[in-house]
Amino acid sequence: MHIHILGICGTFMGGLAALACERGHKVTGCDANVYPPMSDQLRALGIELIEGFSASQLALKPDMFVVGNVVSRGNPLLEAMLDAGVAYTSGPQWLAEHVLQGRHVLAVAGTHGKTTTTSMLAWILEHAGLQPGFLVGGVPQNFGISARLGAGRGFVIEADEYDTAFFDKRSKFVHYRPRTAILNNLEFDHADIFPDLAAIETQFHHLVRSVPGQGLLVVNGRDEALQRVLARGCWSEVVRFGARKEEPGSLRARGDPHAFDVLRGSLKVGRVEWPLMGEHNQLNALAAIAAAEHLGVAPEVSAQALGGFQNVRRRMELVGEAAGVKVYDDFAHHPTAMRTTIDGLRRKVGGQRILAVFEPRSNTMKLGMMKAQLPWALEEADLSFCLQGNYGWEASEALAPIGERAVVAANVEALVAAVLRAARPGDHVLCMSNGGFGGIHAKLLDALGKPH
Repeated sequence: MHIHILGICGTFMGGLAALACERGHKVTGCDANVYPPMSDQLRALGIELIEGFSASQLALKPDMFVVGNVVSRGNPLLEAMLDAGVAYTSGPQWLAEHVLQGRHVLAVAGTHGKTTTTSMLAWILEHAGLQPGFLVGGVPQNFGISARLGAGRGFVIEADEYDTAFFDKRSKFVHYRPRTAILNNLEFDHADIFPDLAAIETQFHHLVRSVPGQGLLVVNGRDEALQRVLARGCWSEVVRFGARKEEPGSLRARGDPHAFDVLRGSLKVGRVEWPLMGEHNQLNALAAIAAAEHLGVAPEVSAQALGGFQNVRRRMELVGEAAGVKVYDDFAHHPTAMRTTIDGLRRKVGGQRILAVFEPRSNTMKLGMMKAQLPWALEEADLSFCLQGNYGWEASEALAPIGERAVVAANVEALVAAVLRAARPGDHVLCMSNGGFGGIHAKLLDALGKPH
């Protein structure tokens, strides 16, 4: 089969392209921004990439056009496809029909921690010799790739609640029909497509409805929104994790996030010792351990595997050090994720200074839906530096409660200059964005390496 993918350079669609190639299909694709690293990865697979969405691509005559959710009505190629009456489908639907069918699907859903938890679960199964397939919205450093078919029965997938395609406004994850589903947490996000938290809860319940009676739901025991989701109806076994008090059958942690016992009730079933920081990673680990057990991996074996887990690119990743200043890259873009990321770094560095550098780039943040939470998100940082974009709201006003500890700049160059004036040896500069952030990490390291 020849498939042509619209929006191929996104992490999900790029992973789908890699899986299709591995399965033996001919793959071509197009995107508005064809650039490294995804373009290099795709070309290395022999995939022809086309810049832009010109209607002339109809001449490729693929068996199927696979349309990413970045493509909307008015797109010239899409309009030509509709006029010509050619066959098209969404990425999640194609994946469900051509990759996931017949597999034991382990889906990881939640507002935060999906990529990390998916990577942890895939690594546990790999460590246990189960050779899982996986599709992750990032690059797990244990594997060095974001997707593979795998030779085993299990397939681990990052289950996103974002919409599927221009013609299918259900969440992507309703297509995956998992036998094991992790519900990691649930907060309001994606304000561009969801009016409120209740609307997202409805989509999560659609996912719950698709899990078979002999399946398993692994649910964060602390999350009230997830308890409301289950209260709407649940037909599968439920294992909870992370509850603050002992519950029969649930998993919880005892100890610091970097070294803790895994408890089932009061019984110790494993111990995790690893370099990861933050209570959020501790909870992610519990979720992955519970899900892996559904595929036959004992918690003790899972805990041992996590001792060798190397995390995901862009998750508190140390990019470099110059003039005694460490510069990190992190994907955090929601206030809760920012707060937990900063808290994780604080646990690691103690009283040393943290300089938080961020851009409110997600659609939800651009709309100003979360601006009031920014001072709370940045509470543990010593200084904060924000990029002011064309958001329709003023970052300086949102950050006014933290006073002189916050700096706002109109462009990346001015932001770098502001950080440079404040940084001193021993500082930790944490850059947070779900995009490229204008290459700020390299610019900071380059500037710090010069006399100033």
